Amino acid sequence: MSNTIVQKIWSFCDTLRDDGLGYNDYLEQLTYLLFLKMADENQSKYNLSAMCQWKSLAANSGGELQHQYEQILKSLAESGGMLEKIFVGAQNKIHDSAKLKKLIGLIDAEDWTSTKTDIKGEIYESLLQKNAENSGAGQYFTPRPVIKTMVECIQPKPEETISDPSCGTGGFFLGALEYLERKPLLTNEQREFIKFETFHGWEIEKATARLCLMNLYLHGIGDLEETPDIEVTDSLKRDDNGEVLKEEKVDIILANPPFGKSSSDVPTIDEKQSKKEGYFLRKDFWVTTSNKQLAFLQHIVTMLKENGRAAVVLPDNVLFEGGAGETIRKELLQRVNLHTILRLPTGIFYAQGVKSNVLFFDNKKASDSPQTKEIWFYDYRTNIHHTPKQNPLSFEHLKEFIQCYNLANTQKRKETWSEKNPSGRWRKYTAKEILARDKTNMDIFWLKDDSLIDLDNLPEPDVLLTEIIENIEGALENFKTIRESLN
Repeated sequence: MSNTIVQKIWSFCDTLRDDGLGYNDYLEQLTYLLFLKMADENQSKYNLSAMCQWKSLAANSGGELQHQYEQILKSLAESGGMLEKIFVGAQNKIHDSAKLKKLIGLIDAEDWTSTKTDIKGEIYESLLQKNAENSGAGQYFTPRPVIKTMVECIQPKPEETISDPSCGTGGFFLGALEYLERKPLLTNEQREFIKFETFHGWEIEKATARLCLMNLYLHGIGDLEETPDIEVTDSLKRDDNGEVLKEEKVDIILANPPFGKSSSDVPTIDEKQSKKEGYFLRKDFWVTTSNKQLAFLQHIVTMLKENGRAAVVLPDNVLFEGGAGETIRKELLQRVNLHTILRLPTGIFYAQGVKSNVLFFDNKKASDSPQTKEIWFYDYRTNIHHTPKQNPLSFEHLKEFIQCYNLANTQKRKETWSEKNPSGRWRKYTAKEILARDKTNMDIFWLKDDSLIDLDNLPEPDVLLTEIIENIEGALENFKTIRESLN
């Protein structure tokens, strides 16, 4: 059922593109209209004014339809609570009244409250994924199998706080929510905590934060009066104190920080520099850097409570870049237990050429000796070929990693790599071995690339070409990052 609805509604986007409406704009308008339809189906819960009634909107047409829709958006933007957060700044971007009426008709044909909350959420998630496939936001839409794998390894508990400092449309929150809802015998207090206290997020783009709130709401988080804690701001910036306060710290962080150079001001550890235009103070950082993901990595460590844990998607350059990157890697080994790195394959993001990893680490009490004793690497990149549509990554592909991760007893992890089994993907390096490498380089490979060795068994031409394109695009991104760091 959900796939049919998604295809039907999404196919109409191509019609609206002729009028200059982009994918993000279309999804935003869907958000508004979907909410109005749901409110009509459950009037006792929403109790909207007569002007905001769906039946009245659906029966209207022409200029009157346009006017009513615009008045509805304005009214809801001033209504307080969850509605105000979703609708603040909302504008009608479908200026052809006939096309607006057709979209309303598509939504009106479905009975949304007859489906379960998770089905409505699944439909909305599918629309968000469609948006990532067809827009320039492909590298920021974290593949859901990766999210599920990260959550399965972190294993959140019902009364723990979970944060994402660059939460986007809320994918990590929903992954954690799905895991928590599988817990047997949750108490009413635990359910209330999950609904109102568990999730804390920051998103710099207002439109994306709006989608996140709607996404969470469709999955049962928050209500009309008490909204999820999603702040529309740059999470790297703190108030005058220039650091994360103790009461702001959380138990778990799940994140995929944006790649590239910071598009906003640069965080600096130098108080004098922070007074200059283009900089802001972060007393709790270790080094000044304009590299966005290096800044977020420092920020994430400062956000964790003692014994808090994190799983963070980061690009390859974080593992090998010199300068600030080297300083940060050394500090990480000293301050946290960076126990696991999952090397992800290319071809799993909708943006090509993205080479990324998941870093798993636990925050520990300050000590003179390094907290990291050894790092376990799982190479799910070498000789792995995925594409988002033809050969998409699935959760099944990462199950071996989860087994190797062995959260039940991490002290009894066993390498699958050995001299007798050189094709094993799970291998351990001591912190001393890492520190002895040039620039504390963690960009480690040990598996042989089959395509470079067995010339008689090369991959299919389209696979080879895709891999070449991804390698070139990935190299270009790394060169851009290095150039920006030098500048």
